[in-house]
Amino acid sequence: MALRIGHLSTFYHTSILLMARDDLHRRLGIEADWKLFGTGPAIVSAFEQGEIDLAYVGLPPAIIGINRGVNIVCIGGGHMEGTVIAGKKGLVGFPGERNLSGILRQLTGRKIGVPGKGSIHDVIITDCLERFGLAKEVAVINLPWADQVLEAVVSGDVSAAVGTPALAVAIKRYAGGKILYPPSMLWPHNPSYGILVDRGFLDREPYLAEGFLLLHEEATSFLRNTPAKAARIISGYVGIVDEDFVMETLMVSPKYCAQLTDEFISSTMGFVGALRKLGYIQRDILSGEIFDTSVIRKIHPGKDHYGDGLSETHL
Repeated sequence: MALRIGHLSTFYHTSILLMARDDLHRRLGIEADWKLFGTGPAIVSAFEQGEIDLAYVGLPPAIIGINRGVNIVCIGGGHMEGTVIAGKKGLVGFPGERNLSGILRQLTGRKIGVPGKGSIHDVIITDCLERFGLAKEVAVINLPWADQVLEAVVSGDVSAAVGTPALAVAIKRYAGGKILYPPSMLWPHNPSYGILVDRGFLDREPYLAEGFLLLHEEATSFLRNTPAKAARIISGYVGIVDEDFVMETLMVSPKYCAQLTDEFISSTMGFVGALRKLGYIQRDILSGEIFDTSVIRKIHPGKDHYGDGLSETHL
């Protein structure tokens, strides 16, 4: 028997740190079977097919899955504000242009690359374009993997991209680009990712779910308090990015914690309205259908750490 865990290639998720540990089996009391996916919607589909027990996934794809009957629930947080707009040099961005509408309007007649239809990045940019009346003026091009979005920016197939901090840093490094709008202003407190589980698994293995959340919470603390060491471990495990790249990514939106705060939940519920308006879901989804806070509040009582940032002594 093994704990089947779905994850993305996003290296500021705690999944990379946990995979790099040599004591995970001893701490969990069970083998971990890590399964890599390209997008959040693909992970939700894997839940639907009974292929995984637990996963790292953005909340909008999870809500879309819950709407169609996928039996999943979020039991822990992880990161806030993990969606960034980046573009090539020559585009106007913050603080030169302080209004998001102005930044998006300059893309009229152009294309924006986004990973995954139904991903949190796709929902945020689609909602923004709708609000500013630009849905028909700016084309959103969905690609299965973040690497393909980077390639599209480098080749000029798209003028800008919306995705993770890692994608934004890659665009800066490999396409001479820049962040166009701060992630904290794009959709405040947005639930970059959470820990989702199959409800049946949670009923059968509550102590295993609790044990994993404890390791996850420890890893978010490790990211915050020893970011340089975390960057070294992540870089060494991934093998295709250097420590400076990882550190720069960690600093784009340094809001790491496992707690499910009121702000995290409230922002998620804001996505419910956006998803329904955009036609991704057909009914209002209640907070109790999305979240079960009992486990995380047992192992992480008290104040959250999303606002603590990264420890300056370790930068």
